Amino acid sequence: MFRRIAPLGIAILAGLVATSVTASDLDIINAPEIDVSGSTVAEGWYIRGDLGYSGWVKHDKPNYRIDAFGATFADGDFDNARFSKPISYGVGMGYQFNNFLRADLTTDFFNGSLRGSSNLDSPCIAAPAGTTCRLGQKADYSAAHFLANGYVDLGTYAGITPYVGAGAGVTYMKWDSFRTQANCQNDTGSCAGATFDELRVKGDDSWRFTYALMAGAAIDLTERVKLDLGYRFSDMAGGKAFGGTAEVPGVGSVSVKGRDEGFQKHEFRAGIRVTTW
Repeated sequence: MFRRIAPLGIAILAGLVATSVTASDLDIINAPEIDVSGSTVAEGWYIRGDLGYSGWVKHDKPNYRIDAFGATFADGDFDNARFSKPISYGVGMGYQFNNFLRADLTTDFFNGSLRGSSNLDSPCIAAPAGTTCRLGQKADYSAAHFLANGYVDLGTYAGITPYVGAGAGVTYMKWDSFRTQANCQNDTGSCAGATFDELRVKGDDSWRFTYALMAGAAIDLTERVKLDLGYRFSDMAGGKAFGGTAEVPGVGSVSVKGRDEGFQKHEFRAGIRVTTW
């Protein structure tokens, strides 16, 4: 009896094993694919918003010219000049072509100030002989970058995509009124009673060529939302800063004009990119 039952049990066991193996094979075949890249590149249009801080602003010295009594009273560069380190904010729209290439159009707004000073060997206008003149200058400005940018994404690693990019376009630069304050310096003469009113002239506005270089990394927050952290170097050309005439009490009409030589900004930037469709 035992000898007849044993072969039958072995056959049943073999059938169960075969059925189990077949089911396991089917589960493996029908299992969904697993993406191990760590990121999903969403191709198509995207919008972006950015904030930037200019930790370093490099510039050439602005120049100025003051004419009075039909002659040039002062003409040259500011001895000292300093641009403030402005915060920028901007928006843009772009297109992701594939895993490696994208482009966008951006607009960034910022404002700041200029503070400068100059020392003249000659006396201030209507100041006593034997003195010299120190001019203090200040002005505020507002500006907007309009740039077309292209980027190369360098691959995605654990949801982080480093990139490099470049852009070119124009900047609209608008200067507010330019203020100059003369101060008599007592070198060998006397400045007693020599006081001067602040001189104000109209600021100019102009369009300047601008280019930019970028590098950074995008961090996946979701399949369609990325946090963009980066650095941008931008170089804006120079242009007219101020110009006009003003009435100086006891002296008459004085003509003042000036030009800034543009500046370079080194920005640290943070923004959000959202793929729309």
